[in-house]
Amino acid sequence: MKVKSTYICRECGYQTPKWMGKCPSCGSWNSLDETIVKEEKKTGAISKATTPSRQISKLNEIKTDTEVRYKTGLSELDRVLGSGLVKGSLVLVGGDPGIGKSTLLLQICQNLAESKTILYVSGEESERQIKLRADRLGVTTENLYLISETDVVSAIECIHQIKPQIVIIDSIQTMNCEEVASASGSVPQVREATNAFMRIAKQEDVSMFIVGHVTKDGALAGPRVLEHMVDCVLYFEGDKQSNFRILRAVKNRFGSTNEIGVFEMAGKGLIEVKNPSAALLEGRNINKSGNCVVCTMEGSRGVLAEIQALVTPTGFGNPRRMSAGVDFNRTVLMIAVLEKRAKIGLSNYDVYVNVAGGLKIEETAADLGICVAIATGKKDLCVPDDMIFIGEVGLGGELRSVSQMEKRLAEAAKLGFTQAICPKQSLKGVKPPEGFRAIGVKDIKEALSYLK
Repeated sequence: MKVKSTYICRECGYQTPKWMGKCPSCGSWNSLDETIVKEEKKTGAISKATTPSRQISKLNEIKTDTEVRYKTGLSELDRVLGSGLVKGSLVLVGGDPGIGKSTLLLQICQNLAESKTILYVSGEESERQIKLRADRLGVTTENLYLISETDVVSAIECIHQIKPQIVIIDSIQTMNCEEVASASGSVPQVREATNAFMRIAKQEDVSMFIVGHVTKDGALAGPRVLEHMVDCVLYFEGDKQSNFRILRAVKNRFGSTNEIGVFEMAGKGLIEVKNPSAALLEGRNINKSGNCVVCTMEGSRGVLAEIQALVTPTGFGNPRRMSAGVDFNRTVLMIAVLEKRAKIGLSNYDVYVNVAGGLKIEETAADLGICVAIATGKKDLCVPDDMIFIGEVGLGGELRSVSQMEKRLAEAAKLGFTQAICPKQSLKGVKPPEGFRAIGVKDIKEALSYLK
């Protein structure tokens, strides 16, 4: 057996004997990690096919009458998972250190263990440390088994021994396969460990949560193939200095993608936020320039959020543009549209845009809100307290239609708003709530005319 050093791309798995700054296969920068591998001599080609170990089934013979889902006891988590945890599924939970991943998974054990057996495999904490955290969270069930183990084979032996319905692996970066000659957390180790747990989940119908760490740029640590192997990928987002945490589904084979669940971190664990819009708008600035409210769709849920903009004369040769919670490039586009189409000069002003509450908005329906916040911040105008803004803005200054307008208006009316400025074509066939005024406009210039 020969031992050699090789470099493996964590994004696509490309291998090369020498380090390179850019992967020639996928084009990722600084993604090649050094790995020690054992090279075994080839024994020659297989002369005959082996007997299949699994029974081959016809599509029309497979029964899918009942889909078993477990309720976790947290309705926000059930919403993100698609109305519950599917039996035999593999769920990857990622997030920054200290964001609340382990707290969330240990917290749901209290409800799930009432009728299910749960095995918690921790590679980072001892059993005593987990017990102390369970006492703080109020987890007192007798059907929760704990083991502090980093070896994949030993963890699988415990699964066969206890035969649990649910398994929690915390975390996948600490798991180690003896057959793989590399350090824990490396690309081969994470890939092989996930593959082993995936086989157990599918063969034994065990629902499994896997905790994954993220890198400094926000991506899950380890190979990109990790996200392709699992059934569901959940990201825990939020500022650790803030109490709010947002759980977002970016992949879900059994439900809608981009669903979010909102939690608040308290002394005794995570508390569900039943009405995220009210929580995000709590304490918002009233009668202040540069502030407006938008309605964005997160999966099937409408969420109201406050966009803030600060426009000040620059003290440098080049004005600064900064954004938090919205895409920076999208913000720069909206500034260019305001200058060209609305004749608002911003070339000598610093522009800072922020979404209050730590929410990250990716939907283009918030474009109009970004433009209104910047324009009112520049002109020192105040937006009416009962008005929201919905619409995508094109480079010509025109307002493009957005989907699910009735849900957006209903969410705004529920929180006491009485009027909305939105694209005119989006209101065709839409019946606003009683007492609600929906104003349809064609372009950004017409939208800003209602604020004078």
